[in-house]
Amino acid sequence: MYKLILADDEEDVREGLLCLIDWGSLGYRIMETAENGREAAELVEKHVPDVVVTDIQMPFMNGLQLAEWIREKYPATKIIILTGYEEFEYAQKAIRLGIDEYVLKPFSAGELADILRKVKNQIDEEMAAKENIQLLTEHYRKNLPILQSLFLSSLVSRRLPEAEICEKCEHYNLDLSGSGYIVSVIRIDTAPARRAVSQQASEEDDSSSRSLSLKDTNDKQLQLFAVLNIADEIVQRNPFDKAFIHHDEVVLLSINRNGEENIADRTLHLVEEIRFSVERFLKLTVTVGAGSAIWHLSEAVTSYEDAQKALDYRVILGGNKVIWIEDVETRQYVPLSIDDVREKELIRCLKVGSDQELENLLEELFSSLARSSASYQDFQVYLLEILTTVIKVAKDIQVDLDKLFGDGTGFLGQFAKFSHADEAKSWFLEVCLKLKNFIASDRQSSYNKLVDEAKEYIMANYGDNEISITKICQHLHISSGYFSNIFKKETKMTFVNYLMGVRMDAAQELLTTTDLKAFEIAERVGFADPNYFSFCFRKKFGVSPKEYRSGARSS
Repeated sequence: MYKLILADDEEDVREGLLCLIDWGSLGYRIMETAENGREAAELVEKHVPDVVVTDIQMPFMNGLQLAEWIREKYPATKIIILTGYEEFEYAQKAIRLGIDEYVLKPFSAGELADILRKVKNQIDEEMAAKENIQLLTEHYRKNLPILQSLFLSSLVSRRLPEAEICEKCEHYNLDLSGSGYIVSVIRIDTAPARRAVSQQASEEDDSSSRSLSLKDTNDKQLQLFAVLNIADEIVQRNPFDKAFIHHDEVVLLSINRNGEENIADRTLHLVEEIRFSVERFLKLTVTVGAGSAIWHLSEAVTSYEDAQKALDYRVILGGNKVIWIEDVETRQYVPLSIDDVREKELIRCLKVGSDQELENLLEELFSSLARSSASYQDFQVYLLEILTTVIKVAKDIQVDLDKLFGDGTGFLGQFAKFSHADEAKSWFLEVCLKLKNFIASDRQSSYNKLVDEAKEYIMANYGDNEISITKICQHLHISSGYFSNIFKKETKMTFVNYLMGVRMDAAQELLTTTDLKAFEIAERVGFADPNYFSFCFRKKFGVSPKEYRSGARSS
């Protein structure tokens, strides 16, 4: 059943349509009816219907204004306009604004039912298109190479958790399993670096005229894709390796599937062949930086950074060659440490992540520790780096460290008690979950304070007919989107409904305790239009302001 709101200022029209049309058989459920445009807007905000059927002429907000408001706030909602012949010009304007259908008065229930069926069919088709798994699958299949390339780029852009890598490899139909990896970067040399091959190119035989020559073109992207094409052809001999474009360079991920293979020797031979083929067939020169060997895909960014460092030596060694980082830099043991990426991820998990995300991150942090050959001293330094991050977050929200770390023995002294990394992991998990709960509690307290301040402002200013959510947010120095979500979550109602309730309570009090006229009370409680005040009051209490006062005094 699709949700529908019916708006018309004539009660007999509303009642007639409710009775004469079998809404359920047409696939609709009437949520509520409205007798003016402003009330209809409130009901749309409350129910977010699939369809709104509205008369074009109504008080407070006409159908055209209502339609324009709906199009801005809820563009997916279908709109059917009911209009008389004399209003047809306005209806045509409404159609240009995006009205889905219109019905010209006088109309029969059957005519409106036909329109409703047509609109339902449109919604059905739209829903079917969104849910059509076959179309989505086909779209995904066509875009899979792009998704694979983006994922490979992400591997060399930042450190990804092993679990995420495995999940995405399966999702993108990539088999990157192996016992070792090397990342190489192929960079096209600038024009001066290619001068050395120009003379050789001019002396080649006539077969060179049949070769692809890109040395004179300024289309860098064309050159780049030509290099990728050659790299792909050579890489296909070992179908496990992957070549892709990242930051205007061709990147090669070498994968060792044979435990006895020397992946460095094979990679250096492979990229040398690529370099030679590019020079021969494209008349371009490239310089290749080969990174260090790694054993886990999560470390691909390290090998990539090493390949970039190797390319820096082109300034000294010249271009048109393969430069391996192990040949140009003495590799020293780098102590295990928390990098910026993991530190930021830990901070994020503590502040806004789920318990499972926090647990997964700590698992990853301690898995890195288990895979390393760190000394006991390095082990303690590593734990201290994690602890420092936790303490910084605790200080940001002014958490009492004694409450966080407990037994009073001191958190540094706790390190001496750990006999195994698993014990440290369990302790950190307990501390981090406790800190996460402190943060959540503090955030809730901030929410409560924010809503209380908003309520105080509303109580002090509800008589201002221009009071709005924007004014309150300016007063509180927060964004309206953030405030709306928090206010509705804490009060279980929208700001508009809450303000209306305050104004109605104030009006009720003034009617009971003063002799002010209804229009004076309307002005005092923030209504610029006395008629709309009377309408809202009757809607709230079931009687007019005058009838309410008479009843209150007689009792």
